[in-house]
Amino acid sequence: MDSANRHPVFCTIVPPHLLDRIAQAQRSDWAGIGRRTLITDAAQRTARRLTTVVGAAPTLTAAPLVDKPQRTVHDAEHGLRLPGRIVRCEGSEPGQDASANRAYSGLGATFELFLNAFGRNSIDGDGLPLIATVHYDENYANAFWNGEQMVFGDGDGELFLDFTVPVDVIGHELAHGVTQYTANLEYFRQPGALNESMSDVFGSLIKQYTLDQSATEADWLIGAGLLGPEVTGVALRSMKAPGTAYDDDVLGKDPQPATMDDYVYTGRDNGGVHINSGIPNHAFYLLATELGGKAWERAGQIWYDALAGGQLRQRASFADFARLTVAAAVARYGEGEELRALMKAWSTVGVPTS
Repeated sequence: MDSANRHPVFCTIVPPHLLDRIAQAQRSDWAGIGRRTLITDAAQRTARRLTTVVGAAPTLTAAPLVDKPQRTVHDAEHGLRLPGRIVRCEGSEPGQDASANRAYSGLGATFELFLNAFGRNSIDGDGLPLIATVHYDENYANAFWNGEQMVFGDGDGELFLDFTVPVDVIGHELAHGVTQYTANLEYFRQPGALNESMSDVFGSLIKQYTLDQSATEADWLIGAGLLGPEVTGVALRSMKAPGTAYDDDVLGKDPQPATMDDYVYTGRDNGGVHINSGIPNHAFYLLATELGGKAWERAGQIWYDALAGGQLRQRASFADFARLTVAAAVARYGEGEELRALMKAWSTVGVPTS
């Protein structure tokens, strides 16, 4: 896709509907964290929109085609200026900052999964350098991809821990960059939910690849280890059982549906992009566990082929994507067990494939 027609969006791991709940918490310090994060996120969205419209963003020069990442990790030192002070470069030894070291490793894990499993050289396919900033803002309760780089908050230690802790959070946000450089899915309603689901799928695959897990060994949780000690829950989302990741007095209950029967129609969260992503998420989980083995080898390959094959429209519906996965499965594997498992998965979640 021509870069002139690409419209990167500001994508966060913690959805605004969840931060809205925190902003209404009875404890004033928690409510303040929710409000501050929402305000910071809104400012970043505005900056991203202006950059897209006026073309003011600096152009990142692609690195030579190599089989290793080109990583740079910065420290915002609890401020808002990006990218911040450089604290680790490609090939340098780990420092004393655990957040910087985790970010560096997570960038590398994401690069390795896309290169080794799908033959993709960095998130743009052309060796794009991977840039991250840690220690963003004070008690910032989010992580995001802003179209050019990764940014991580430290959390507050009670509701959220450091956002570099779960490698799938790092992978999730970088995968937004892959979607940006391939299908460029519109960030609204079903195409937006597909955008979020792509990041959950590949974020989960990056964690499984890093841990060398099979589909049956994986926990299929997004953000496990991120929720703080004051939260009743295990993660931000569950691909295995959407709607069960948390049930908490402050955060509320996980609103994700697993099937189209419970599709959520809402004007919030860009039409429910972080909510209805549970449906294609669950379809992928069903396919991967039905096929067994390493999820990135067959199920992941089908998803990647459909995403990066050049046929996925910016405003694609769930059904549009499902049909492309069917075509991808037939093209790569023929009409065997992969196709049967895929058709069963989409049928179970109620998304038509014809």
